[in-house]
Amino acid sequence: MKQPRAWQRMLSGRRLDLLDPTPMDIEIEDIAHGLAFVARWNGQTIGDYAYSVAEHSLLVEQIFTTMNPKAPAKWQLAALLHDAPEYVIGDMISPVKAAVGPGYETLDDRLMTAIHIRFGLPTQVPVQIKKQIKKADKISAWLEAVQIAGFTQVEADKLFGKPDSNIAQNAKIYLRPPIDVRHDFTTRHTELMSFL
Repeated sequence: MKQPRAWQRMLSGRRLDLLDPTPMDIEIEDIAHGLAFVARWNGQTIGDYAYSVAEHSLLVEQIFTTMNPKAPAKWQLAALLHDAPEYVIGDMISPVKAAVGPGYETLDDRLMTAIHIRFGLPTQVPVQIKKQIKKADKISAWLEAVQIAGFTQVEADKLFGKPDSNIAQNAKIYLRPPIDVRHDFTTRHTELMSFL
């Protein structure tokens, strides 16, 4: 029986098999482009541009680095790429991910493994680093919720936890054209790769 097509042609010309991805079919330009056009919060944010996963990823890496100023570049890169699989599988709000079940997580894990191998990162990030990236991710979600997604601080505190006041006061959400975000994402990736 013929297997259904599971690959997607990327703008780089690569054919990425979404069910069995290989590191050689992963290009940062494809990731940056895809993430710059994937809207967080299902696009339900204020402003003239969607708040993209690429912009979120830049903020998470910035927050992670602020909280962990001595973190090696590889962990900063892991923070930048923490949602990278979403360039081909999209972003879903957490309640929907839970409803979809383990299939989504399996797909996400396979893509993340290929992405990490492609950029010289360990396939398994140490638990403590993973926790710090998740903490930065939750702070970013809190900031997004109150600044652009219409949540009250009380709602955001309940869903994401109250963030450190210094980080919350100093971080600002930006809504920019996808091309600008894509450029900044690839630039930051290049900077971090130069330290590996």
